[in-house]
Amino acid sequence: MSVQPLRLEEIMAESDSQEALVRSILNILLESPYFYKKDDPSRFLALQRNKRAFAAFFEKFYGWELLMDAHCARLYKPKWYNERITAANRDMFNLTRRDDCIAFALLLEFFEQELQNQAASTDDAEPLRFRYGTLLEFEARRFRELFRDRMEKYNDETVRRILRELMPSMLRYRFLERVPPPPAENVRDEDTIFECLPALWHYQSTQLAVPVKEETNDGTPA
Repeated sequence: MSVQPLRLEEIMAESDSQEALVRSILNILLESPYFYKKDDPSRFLALQRNKRAFAAFFEKFYGWELLMDAHCARLYKPKWYNERITAANRDMFNLTRRDDCIAFALLLEFFEQELQNQAASTDDAEPLRFRYGTLLEFEARRFRELFRDRMEKYNDETVRRILRELMPSMLRYRFLERVPPPPAENVRDEDTIFECLPALWHYQSTQLAVPVKEETNDGTPA
C-alpha cells in the first residue's frame, strides 16, 4: 500500500517552527523568478523533501507548476487572469526586440561553449564565471557571422549597446550575477566578472536557433 504524501497544511500543523518554515518557503518562491539552493540551503532542502506537497498546493490554489532540480526551483504560471494588465506591463522575463532575442540566444551559445572549454558541469562546487569582454567579443563575432550582408551594422559599438541593454534583464531575472571587484580596485567594464546562475541550464541555445536562423535567412523577425 502506497503512503500518501502529507499535505502542506498537515506539515504546517506539526509545530510552530514548521509553520514558519513553510510560510518562509512560500514567500521565497514568490519573491523572485528563481529560488537557488545557494540562496538558502536549509530551506531549499526542506522544499526538496516536501516538493510534492508544495507542488500540489500551487496546482490546487493557483494552477501553477512547481519546477525543481538539484540547484533551482521556480514557479511556472501558464495563464494570466487580469486581462487589463497587458503583456508589456507584466513583470516577467519576456524579450521582445529582435536583437535582444538574438543576443540572449548567443549568450546561451557562449555559456555552452564555456562549459566545454572549462570542463564545467552542474555538479561543480564553483559556478562557471566569465569575463564580460570575452562575452562581448563572442557576441560581436557571432552577430557578424549571422548577418554577413549587414556586417557594418553590427560593429563592436552596436553589439556593446545591445548587450548593455540586455544585461539588466539577465541580472534582474537571475540568469547572471555580477561578481564584486576587490575593494578600492578600478575595474573596466570588459574586465567585470559575471557568474552563471542555474537558470541558464534551463534553456538550450539549439531550441532558440531555429527562429534566429529563420530571421537571418529572410531578414524579418520570426
